[in-house]
Amino acid sequence: MEISKHVKDILANYESDCPGTKVKLAQILMQGRLGGTGRLVILPVDQGFEHGPARSFAPNPAGYDPHYHYQLAIDAGLSAFAAPLGLLEAGADSFAGAIPTILKLNSSNSHATTKDQALTGSVGDALRLGCAAIGFTIYPGSDEAFELIEEIRELAEEAKSVGLAVVVWSYPRGGNLSKEGETAVDVIAYAAHMAALLGAHIIKVKPPTEHIEQPEARKVYEAQGIDVSTLEARIRHVVQSAFDGRRLVVFSGGAAKDTEGVLNEIRQIRDGGGTGSIIGRNSFQRPKDEALALLDSVVKIYLGEG
Repeated sequence: MEISKHVKDILANYESDCPGTKVKLAQILMQGRLGGTGRLVILPVDQGFEHGPARSFAPNPAGYDPHYHYQLAIDAGLSAFAAPLGLLEAGADSFAGAIPTILKLNSSNSHATTKDQALTGSVGDALRLGCAAIGFTIYPGSDEAFELIEEIRELAEEAKSVGLAVVVWSYPRGGNLSKEGETAVDVIAYAAHMAALLGAHIIKVKPPTEHIEQPEARKVYEAQGIDVSTLEARIRHVVQSAFDGRRLVVFSGGAAKDTEGVLNEIRQIRDGGGTGSIIGRNSFQRPKDEALALLDSVVKIYLGEG
């Protein structure tokens, strides 16, 4: 694998990491149709844990089969495939080496009454399955946030010590945050910065809205004239908050939306300097031909062709 100059420049931002971890990051950054560009599109399939099988897969029953998701990510030429332990195990041999995988180490479920997640995998599992990275969700703002932060600190240290990369899903919710505040631009920027401070190589956040949740933050945004008027400007601010672009920031696809809604959002993520997208339900809940067409359009946008 010959690493592009652009990817080498990105890897240089991770100054403390061992060669093994940089190799894993390079595998993700050099994979698929976006390989070498510094852009990423990742397929995450953790929704079965989070929302249940029918809500996740009944719209496209082929998705009940774990092999379907591996093959979708491969056929679409994506950068990586992220999933919980059992789903990755169900295709680990059939698809060994075909696409970098990210083992999601913690999960919640729709029966839970707290903003917490259970550990459902380990760094050892990630090594055994040949993964490139571990993934972990934190909930900034929740009553359980400190425990989650302490867990990822320990897991990240272990993962990096054996040459794995770290992906942090940073999803503000709970506590004093309003529902609107969960995607407020100040809150999302703060969440991205927290993930960077926790040592994440790749940070996943939701696209931010124009809403500003924190009164003290609002004063600064207004005094400094921080532009939050468009999604492109807000994406740029979130990327700036992740060590001025020294960390890779991908944005979730979020709730199901029509194709043009997805693509318009992707264009603004691209133009705002976002690293890329991590698109689950908006792709795998469609029939495969429609999913491949959508993902093809997404990749083309990040290639500057759409």
